[in-house]
Amino acid sequence: MIRRGGWFWVTSSCKEEREKKEGGKKKGRRKRGKRCRLQEEGCCFQRYSFCLFSPLQSRKEEVDALQDLRFCKLCPPAGARKATPPTHGWHSPDCGQGAGSMASDFPPTISIQLVEEPRLLKLKKTFMTKFKSTPKFYARAPGRVNLIGEHIDYCGYAVLPMAIEQDILIAAEPLSTPDIHLANTNPLYSDFHTNADNIQINQAKPLWHNYFLCGFKGIEEHFDLQSPRGVNCLVEGTIPPSSGLSSSSALVCCAGLATLVANGKTLPKVELAELCSRSERYIGTEGGGMDQSICFLAEKGTAKLIKFNPLRATDVRLPKGAAFVIANSCVEMNKAATSHFNIRVMECRLATKLLAKSRGLDWKEAEKLQEVQLRLKLSLAEMLEVLEEVLHPEPYSLEEIGQKLGMSPKQLRTEVLSQNTQDVATFKLYQRAKHVYSEAARVLEFKKICTEAPEDALRRLGDLMNQSHASCRDLYECSCPELDQLVDTCLQFGAVGSRLTGAGWGGCAVSMVPVDKLEGFLAGVKEAYYKHCGQRLAQEESSLFATHPGGGAAVFLEA
Repeated sequence: MIRRGGWFWVTSSCKEEREKKEGGKKKGRRKRGKRCRLQEEGCCFQRYSFCLFSPLQSRKEEVDALQDLRFCKLCPPAGARKATPPTHGWHSPDCGQGAGSMASDFPPTISIQLVEEPRLLKLKKTFMTKFKSTPKFYARAPGRVNLIGEHIDYCGYAVLPMAIEQDILIAAEPLSTPDIHLANTNPLYSDFHTNADNIQINQAKPLWHNYFLCGFKGIEEHFDLQSPRGVNCLVEGTIPPSSGLSSSSALVCCAGLATLVANGKTLPKVELAELCSRSERYIGTEGGGMDQSICFLAEKGTAKLIKFNPLRATDVRLPKGAAFVIANSCVEMNKAATSHFNIRVMECRLATKLLAKSRGLDWKEAEKLQEVQLRLKLSLAEMLEVLEEVLHPEPYSLEEIGQKLGMSPKQLRTEVLSQNTQDVATFKLYQRAKHVYSEAARVLEFKKICTEAPEDALRRLGDLMNQSHASCRDLYECSCPELDQLVDTCLQFGAVGSRLTGAGWGGCAVSMVPVDKLEGFLAGVKEAYYKHCGQRLAQEESSLFATHPGGGAAVFLEA
């Protein structure tokens, strides 16, 4: 039994969780926890520790959580403000980012001086010119780069992304009417107006404002808002569009966060990430949740291993001496506007059902390749052996799949395939499943190497990145000639590993470069890939840059 000074609280959500497990209301146990070491100095939370029924996975995490509370260094000094008990989490919302592994369950709200933030100040002035009023708050959502683990999140497997400095910003003003007025600082994107009571999202033509509406609608439906507040919103983005850096998902997340604040609601980061992931499907994208998860769960200075079902994130400290460089192929691919992405999702789903049926599992309920592995209790290497036995490399017709599952092609189209893949004639199930299982293994190995930090870490991590790109190119077929050329160029000028990142079919490559070779690498890639193409050269400044792990989504209030 861990005994420390200070009583802990059982929140209402935890009571509900306990009652579910115990089958009815019972008197809640109280347990002695550890108070923040700084409480005598006015720590904003005096009698605060973790809840017995919070979703801790083990006693070790319980001990770690207690230890985290010693380092509540972001609490305000004595007398700064009156402390109020948080509804859930590890630190008071007043702590901002917090310090421990669960230090900030909610997106932080940060008070800022706009004179010290030129970009926000400029956004405010543009907003005032546009709407003849003043924004009440600002929401930010970062883009991301996936270091390894492509096209496996929607199959249930862990991925390893990090947030980048490039982001989406929204200056927002809640309204007393249901009117939604959207504007963008980029003149390429037209203004848009609609009513919160009549939101329509056009899947056939995914214009920029539709991504905002996804986030808005997600919040509206989650809280069953009968009279959602309208908003004036001015959007600015520094993430190159259709580049594989998650500009569209960042806009959905930023819109969801802004709508949440405008309607006076709160949600933990994990719930927000899951909600925004579901919301993006309004526009027809069958994603897996990686983009939204890192957007909310990111922390400055660390990449994240993100696992799903349940959603959780683990810090991954990247090796010292390595720089990660993003290079844009300057080929755009809007995954909501093409069928490539959703076809891959369906191919993985169909492969799941054939593998499950071959082993006597309930194939009708099986949706993700990881489910088959978990039910069979096999390793990833063993799953690769199973697919060699069950699936053939030749493309499958809908008729052949139907025969194996005992379904007609019409049933498959209406009961299994998504609406925008019902006209597809053939499916490469073997290749897609082989990529997923092998890529999932590479993610775990990448994380292991980062944790153990052997002397040859850079070489081994680089090898995994190179294997990942080859698998994306040859098995998942989500690369393109320009991306392959860019990856080869990056390796030629000193990268130890380089691969496409994001959905593919265009967009960016991410390369791991020894720090001492970074300057020569940037100069060489610029000369070889960008200088000899006018279109690429025009975009070069925003298309080739080193990046560092950035922080997650946040709300800013003018002090």
